[in-house]
Amino acid sequence: MKALHINGNDLTLEAVREVALIGDRRPVLLAPDAREAVESARAVVNAVVANNKLAYAITTGVGQLSDVRIAGDQIRQLQVNLVRSHAAGVGEPLSVAETRAMMLLRANSLAKGCSGVRPVVIDTLCEFLNRGVTPMVPSQGSVGASGDLAPLAHLALALIGEGECIDDKGARIAAADALKQAQIKPLVLEAKETISLINGTQGMLAVGTLALLAAEILVDTADVLGALCCDALKGTDVAFDERIHKARPHSGQLKSAENLRRVLEGSQIRESHRDCGKVQDAYSLRCIPQVHGATRDTLAHCRDVFEVEVNSAVDNPLVFVTDARQAEGDIISGGNFHGQPLAFALDFLAIALTALAGISERRLERLVNPALNEGLPPFLAAGAGLNSGFMLPQVTAASLVSENKVLAHPASADSITTSGNKEDYVSMGMTAAMKLTRIVANTRNVLAIEAMAVAQALDFLAPLKTSKRGQAAHAAIRAVCPTMVKDRVMYQDFTRLAELIASGKVAAVVR
Repeated sequence: MKALHINGNDLTLEAVREVALIGDRRPVLLAPDAREAVESARAVVNAVVANNKLAYAITTGVGQLSDVRIAGDQIRQLQVNLVRSHAAGVGEPLSVAETRAMMLLRANSLAKGCSGVRPVVIDTLCEFLNRGVTPMVPSQGSVGASGDLAPLAHLALALIGEGECIDDKGARIAAADALKQAQIKPLVLEAKETISLINGTQGMLAVGTLALLAAEILVDTADVLGALCCDALKGTDVAFDERIHKARPHSGQLKSAENLRRVLEGSQIRESHRDCGKVQDAYSLRCIPQVHGATRDTLAHCRDVFEVEVNSAVDNPLVFVTDARQAEGDIISGGNFHGQPLAFALDFLAIALTALAGISERRLERLVNPALNEGLPPFLAAGAGLNSGFMLPQVTAASLVSENKVLAHPASADSITTSGNKEDYVSMGMTAAMKLTRIVANTRNVLAIEAMAVAQALDFLAPLKTSKRGQAAHAAIRAVCPTMVKDRVMYQDFTRLAELIASGKVAAVVR
């Protein structure tokens, strides 16, 4: 696979996914022009140290201790102390993919040339990625400003050969052993390098980016399943008429309406009841373009936010070179580490996915409820009574949807004071990101249950067939989940269908 050359300016979310998924293991290298910019910024830092000038986190302590001067041999000891003291996370580790994404994002931000680290710091992060070394990063302990300090400190801890890593079997091993096996030399950090490694938003951004990419598959999948439900429930496609949506031209709504029309085009089931006299359907069918479309628009907004953040310098202080030949520049303290832009986006995405799962569960209810399902068997069960069919899967979906509603409460509405009241307003962005991963998983499982149910409903309508695109989706579902002719244990079906959905094979029908 072609190497990814990072420079801090043009990394894409798709490239993050390629590197994060260790099976692909796309090589990562520091771009030559970026190396020059990094070296120039480092020269400015070296000049500050050599002249013992006052500069936050270079010749001072950090946070509330920023008034304490650090000089001489203490500077190198400060780097180690900061890593060790800030590696204070708890809870389950981030996944391998999330941690790899975090390493790539941190390396790319440093490559922008505003952080003042030596190129070897970025090179070592790249070597961790290229050789499959994954630090153990606890998922809890960040308040989202000064960035994701604890998670990033655990990453930095592995860079200096301390702490733990996750091996290929998912077991924890000593970082020193992992580096030795990979033939990577532990870093000896110099002035400012620790603060540049641990000060930033890459924890919440890594988790959020992978969640967003998964969510983009889910919304396409939901369009496919929504169309099939409309068909199975003998709904009308009139509400998807392009003229309606051009009269209210939100881009997401237009796209979802187009997808619904495409999936339903040529359906025998639709033609069988075209003259039935039904004027309009329930909101869970009629308003699919509006609900799914609003989710699409939210995802698009979040993508815009993440794409800016991926290529931003987010540590503190930042180095701005004014004369590279003279190693002159300005070192300015600010607050780019603050996670508020991401925290808002992460919470917004959680709310949008909660709606996507919610309307899916309502469609599922109509499929199984004999009072609403247009003559399909009660609970989609052959021999209802002796068999319960999809009675309990709807309960499971309802449980997941209700859990999402709790998790969708915005973390970004909260703040708590830290660091002796120096850091007195924080974003809680990492909390928003971690809640979001749960909502993504719940929503995927709700869609998996809907997929199994709608495939069952379409089977009952044979010999009438849905459209060619609908048949393709039905075939994909049936490839991992056979028709339920009598009650059986279904949880493994749901797992396989969730994996199918995550792979994008259902979404591919409209992609």
